[in-house]
Amino acid sequence: MYVERWRLARNIGWALETRRRIESNVRRHLVPEFGNRLVRSITQTDVLLWLAQRLGAGVPQSSLRLYFELFDAIMGAAVTDKVIPNNPCDGIKLSQVFRGLSRAPKWVPDESDVLRLFDAVPDRYHGLLWLGAGAGLRISEALGFEDGPRCLDAEHGELHIVQQLRYAPQEYQGGFYLSTPKGGSVGTVDLDPMVASALRRHVQEYPPTEVDVVDVTSGNPVRRRVPLLFTTTHKNPFTDRTWSTEWVKWRDKAGWPKEHGGFHALRHFFATTLITNHVDPKEVQRALRHSTLQITLETYVHFWPRRERRRGVVGDVLRAALGRRDHR
Repeated sequence: MYVERWRLARNIGWALETRRRIESNVRRHLVPEFGNRLVRSITQTDVLLWLAQRLGAGVPQSSLRLYFELFDAIMGAAVTDKVIPNNPCDGIKLSQVFRGLSRAPKWVPDESDVLRLFDAVPDRYHGLLWLGAGAGLRISEALGFEDGPRCLDAEHGELHIVQQLRYAPQEYQGGFYLSTPKGGSVGTVDLDPMVASALRRHVQEYPPTEVDVVDVTSGNPVRRRVPLLFTTTHKNPFTDRTWSTEWVKWRDKAGWPKEHGGFHALRHFFATTLITNHVDPKEVQRALRHSTLQITLETYVHFWPRRERRRGVVGDVLRAALGRRDHR
């Protein structure tokens, strides 16, 4: 095990108290997570996930900083010794990881909360809810969703998140325009079969409304007719104000909290459902269209499943092997 070689090679230069502290930290905080791994197999994703899980388990930031710096030193030495080509800790800024805790959702609906919302919202907007809860779209992205292959590729089971609907009457005639999603988070995500079914049904029962808007997604403003899937009952696009008026009624009827019970809570439901069902962290990042995995892990730090410390692994393997041999 490389970490043991690293520690023994440096013992001679450490005071007795330092030896004891480092041996304890390695044994208690690094070996349980990385001890059964080949050093070269440890990735930055593994390190970030470890940090997220430790924060979620309540490990103080000051202690976690010590464990991370110790692990970073070991990985840096492994690079020097040419055991691994790169240090997986490079590029990880603990200050950003800790600061990311402020992005953590204050409230996340569970399945019963989401079902109550469906009961409260009129049927003509159920497809909208599915885009939030089943695909993680933000409200402006869902309201800017249009019929056709630009946004929906049912044949290949994909959603293209390429635009959001905005309203600026001072800048554009008519006020409505399409821009790229928040933070440039354009992306293609998997189309859940339930979402696909809900959208098919919506188009059949509530045909899209063509609206004349300015499209600035390409960088050059172009006015075009856009077949929006979701509009008001008067077939007008939603402004922030008209949407808020409707949402407040539905939110209150569903019993959602006033302060944190916005449409964005459906995106949190989507993300945490993936996480608690052990979807790979990189896949969660891709589905949410976050620019980095670090953002995903920081935002949902408290929801990543804690890895159980497994005991008796080698004994179980050998016991099974003995059993197979004895039955030959």
